[in-house]
Amino acid sequence: MEPLASKMRPRTLDEFIGQAHLVGAGKPLREAMDQKRLFSFLLWGPPGVGKTTLARLYAKAVDAEFHELSAVEAGKDDIKKIVGARGAMQFGKPKVLFIDEIHRFNKAQQDFLLPFVESGQIIFIAATTENPSFEVIPALLSRCRVFVLNELTEEEVALIVDRAAKSLKIKVPKAAREFLVALANGDARQALGVLEQAHDLYKTISVDTLKETIQSSHIRYDKKGEEHYNTISAFIKSMRASQADAAMYYLARMVEAGEDPIFIARRMVVFASEDVGLAQPTALVVANAVFRACETIGYPECAINLAHGVAYLAGCKKDRSAYDALRAAQADVREQGNVPIPLKLRNAPTKLMKDLDYGKGYDKYDNASYLPEKLKKRQYFKK
Repeated sequence: MEPLASKMRPRTLDEFIGQAHLVGAGKPLREAMDQKRLFSFLLWGPPGVGKTTLARLYAKAVDAEFHELSAVEAGKDDIKKIVGARGAMQFGKPKVLFIDEIHRFNKAQQDFLLPFVESGQIIFIAATTENPSFEVIPALLSRCRVFVLNELTEEEVALIVDRAAKSLKIKVPKAAREFLVALANGDARQALGVLEQAHDLYKTISVDTLKETIQSSHIRYDKKGEEHYNTISAFIKSMRASQADAAMYYLARMVEAGEDPIFIARRMVVFASEDVGLAQPTALVVANAVFRACETIGYPECAINLAHGVAYLAGCKKDRSAYDALRAAQADVREQGNVPIPLKLRNAPTKLMKDLDYGKGYDKYDNASYLPEKLKKRQYFKK
């Protein structure tokens, strides 16, 4: 039976909910579809926000053949079959090859794709939940535009739930709707999956039946979506709370499920600066050593290196001041723009610049604020 999430997939761009910065009037993806522009691109964003749907709508808009592969299961032979010996553009109709979870393709597999993208034999679209700067080879990345998708807002998830309830001809009380929206955490597929299961099991929707549905679901680790994110979230939060036993348990779940050790190790490197930070600067050294061990050793042995790192990071004192300072400074940059840098701090390589007082009054032991005048009272590091 076709899942509800699949049944509810928008058939036109006007039915699509969310990502207004990409598909709203005058925005890049809508313009590309309206003008039938052919180009390769990557869709980067969390699960359940419309990446696959946008790929399908684009292919339909440009009147192309649509071929979909999952990087978890596909290989070079699958790509060869789609491209075909005579070439994708042979008969005038373009072929769109959509690869979900492109970050699961190794370097050799991505290298194999490159000549087909370069020659225009395929219009390449890929989706990833991981930062493509780290997961996609530079040669392939340079030939694609990157579109960043956001988590759906609560209002957007609520609209999708309402649409699904109407399709199923069921009533969703306000409290149940709010519970479901909060549970989804910006993931429409999660919301629709729970709604469908609750309807199948209990026929009526309430907060209680939704809770029962969640509790009765089988424990799973789906590397394609929700549990992938749920487990890594629980893993990070357990280390943040210095709960080594919980962190080790979630690590074990990921290892047993075959999660990419580099993915785990990369999160640990981020954690070392974001959460441990100045409290124990050597945490970054340890995390990087674990990352390198995972690169050079691989499974099964590198699971021991991961466990070593987890025990260490969970036991460290925590200090988020550097992370918080960065985010506060970034907020000012976004809100205030490039406010003028004080003249005394500016570089003065020419006589004209010196005449304009660039660098004048600079004292390397000065205690006065070096922040721009508009921001000189800001304090990013909280004491």
